[in-house]
Amino acid sequence: MAIVKADDQTFAQETNNGVVLADFWAPWCGPCKMIAPVLEELDSEMGDQVKIVKLDVDENQETAGQYGVMSIPTLLVFKDGEVVDQIVGFQPKESLQNTLNKHLS
Repeated sequence: MAIVKADDQTFAQETNNGVVLADFWAPWCGPCKMIAPVLEELDSEMGDQVKIVKLDVDENQETAGQYGVMSIPTLLVFKDGEVVDQIVGFQPKESLQNTLNKHLS
């Protein structure tokens, strides 16, 4: 599955089914650029179990505000539309995998 780019209009629809990792990011954010290749790897390894959605907070402030995103990158883990976990800041791939695996059972 490919990483999905969402916006204020499509975010709820993209995160309402199964386990979804939502990346709140911005193009000018250094740690966001660092985590992007990690998310690509996760998508290639776990894409059949986890959907990855990216939301540019500069262009979609309504959704970022709705979820209380104050710093980026913020990664929210959704399970069937509900937020079940939150990660703020850069994390190594293993840490993200461990967090996602908790919610896959």
